[in-house]
Amino acid sequence: MSFATDSPVHSSSSDDFAALIDAELEVGSSGSSPDEQDNEEEEVDADSDDDDSDDEEDDSNDDLNDHRNKRCKTEKLDDLEGPQGSTSQGLIEEKLVSLNKDTCTHPGSFGQMCILCGQRVDDESGVTFGYIHKGLRLGNDEIVRLRSTDMKNLLRHKKLYLVLDLDHTLLNSTQLNHLTAEEEYLKGQSDSMQDVSKGSLFMLEFMHMMTKLRPFVRTFLKEASEMFEMYIYTMGDRPYALEMAKLLDPKKEYFNGRVISRDDGTQKHQKGLDVVLGQDSAVVILDDTENAWTKHKDNLILMERYHFFASSCRQFGFDCRSLSQLKSDESEPDGALASILKILRQIHHIFFDELDSDLASRDVRQVLKTVRKEVLKDCKIVFSRVFPTKFQPENHLLWKMAEQLGATCSTETDSSVTHVVSMDAGTEKSRWAVKENKFLVHPRWIEAANFFWLKQPEEKFPVSQTKNQ
Repeated sequence: MSFATDSPVHSSSSDDFAALIDAELEVGSSGSSPDEQDNEEEEVDADSDDDDSDDEEDDSNDDLNDHRNKRCKTEKLDDLEGPQGSTSQGLIEEKLVSLNKDTCTHPGSFGQMCILCGQRVDDESGVTFGYIHKGLRLGNDEIVRLRSTDMKNLLRHKKLYLVLDLDHTLLNSTQLNHLTAEEEYLKGQSDSMQDVSKGSLFMLEFMHMMTKLRPFVRTFLKEASEMFEMYIYTMGDRPYALEMAKLLDPKKEYFNGRVISRDDGTQKHQKGLDVVLGQDSAVVILDDTENAWTKHKDNLILMERYHFFASSCRQFGFDCRSLSQLKSDESEPDGALASILKILRQIHHIFFDELDSDLASRDVRQVLKTVRKEVLKDCKIVFSRVFPTKFQPENHLLWKMAEQLGATCSTETDSSVTHVVSMDAGTEKSRWAVKENKFLVHPRWIEAANFFWLKQPEEKFPVSQTKNQ
């Protein structure tokens, strides 16, 4: 079976893809799983790995070349038969070697060896997919082909792709030495590591770390997996990413090999869909950091950050007590993940059941825009002393956010205005809102609607008058 032309259509996950490569190359003892490979990486420095494996790689290359030639002999035997049906072994081998060199497009490589013909490949174009299989690099044409094949399979099963951030989205972690005195009680309340599926607070002493899973996360993953093929994508390193995946998915039901870390990215301090084997038009991203996805903001659902530990609050400059210090937590039924799951169901329903266009031509990014514009579609907003002096209002983040949520923004009051957004109840426009029985709300009202994709009760976002007025 040729990797370049006959990859099984039914194989839509990266772990199946890795298994396919192992079988195709007959790697044998070198065909360890991504998890095992990364454990080896933790123990041995990457540079010394390369030095120590040179001799082994030479031997492996010879074996793989033999395997490729033998396989190609079988596939091309009929084409190389002489006029009377006879075959010359020497002639066949000579022609096959020439055929391999002349026709192989080198769809990908391990190190500098083509995954198809086994020849040395010096071209480093394409993208590395080390999280799928250590050392795997795929050419751009092969990536396009695999994405197209996978997309067709996924759409047949009424699924899209969901890329999930870890920290502050699905969980919150802290170093043990960063726990405050008020948080010491957590060490006695951590759950057993023997069966992590039943717990939510874990002390990973071998990593000197404590991790708290966000409320509702297990239900979220279970139900989201029915609508999406899911990836983890974190700015943490690979060992951390794999440990968090074990806590979230101990039975490997949801992610398996689809765990991407900062070690797998192609740009420093950035995340990109170039390392995801899914078409951009079918990918939804959940992340608490918008700036991490500068090239894919149209795919992004921005998450409200989960700050369970005090160190998390300090990290983002919040001078407040954390959930752990308050001995509290997010609500399971009304928290961020429960709210976003409803939005994901809506997006999935619209994509598959409401659009009239051909299924393959649909774009989930357009669905995201449509759903967002429903949130504040009947609102006309005027801002009062929210923006800096001489700042162009239409360029401010809040103005843009409100418009993305479907609101109409204005600089002047009139009878059609529904909301005045201000941080001071004493301004002229704020007083006008009260007099004309319009809603007067704090800017956080827009931010909350943006996080929850739902218009929030105005009374929960009151505006107080500043003391100097």
